[in-house]
Amino acid sequence: MAQLEDLSGQTEMLSQVMNLVEVFRAFDADNDGSITAAELRGIMGSLGYSTSEQEVKAMMQEGDTNKDGLLSLDEFLEINTKEMELGDLANSLKTAFDALDLDGNGDVTGEELYELMTNMGINLPLEDCQDIIAALDEDGDGVVSIEEFKLIVDSLT
Repeated sequence: MAQLEDLSGQTEMLSQVMNLVEVFRAFDADNDGSITAAELRGIMGSLGYSTSEQEVKAMMQEGDTNKDGLLSLDEFLEINTKEMELGDLANSLKTAFDALDLDGNGDVTGEELYELMTNMGINLPLEDCQDIIAALDEDGDGVVSIEEFKLIVDSLT
């Protein structure tokens, strides 16, 4: 039972990180893999926040660790996960990926995510599971490979 609780926690953490990737993609209006100050300000406005140029500049400076004037996915994940008390996040995410890869082929499908969620008693529709996988699917092949998943893991180590 403790192993199931541990897996449940890791899966919940994975879901949170996947949601962050989806948020990043929403902010990245031109799909170039980075968020500009203008994109950040635009999305904040669309969410109903009235942010000044100074506030946006401060947010960008906080997250832009390589000082290129942009927020990469790595930087975005870093600023949005540093407050989480998740222990060894990278190892937990790798363990969660391995648990999601039910057939052991190095790819995770929406169906595998759905099956795992169902087995854990989590009522997440198949369509939502497929949407989560699609949000992480960099090459558009319908699955998340270990290489695509490593993008997240590597950005958090």
